[in-house]
Amino acid sequence: MHVPQQQPSASLPARPDRRQYPRYTVQVQIEVRQEGNDIPMRLETTDLSRSGCYVQILIPLAVSIRIRATLWLDGYPAVIRGTVVTRHPQFGNGIMFQEFEADAEQRLGRYLDAITAE
Repeated sequence: MHVPQQQPSASLPARPDRRQYPRYTVQVQIEVRQEGNDIPMRLETTDLSRSGCYVQILIPLAVSIRIRATLWLDGYPAVIRGTVVTRHPQFGNGIMFQEFEADAEQRLGRYLDAITAE
């Protein structure tokens, strides 16, 4: 019986990037609170975009947990509600931003525009 051999993964088509906005490797202080929990986790982003971020955390949160995050951008808070969308054990979480409070969306946009102009 002839068993077909698997093709090397290099020949497989690349998955398209589903991100709506480019992400930037930037460390920003972020305070994350799980919905219904007032205890903050003070973390730092490893990358950031207009639609989300990735944070390093030793014991990551479960996927689909709703959070309230405060990004500290140039010393000013930007409060955002979002959802944990990826989980990598002993490394971190990907967070998708969904609701921006007050001027948080504009503040984030200005911050990212400024770092890309440098």
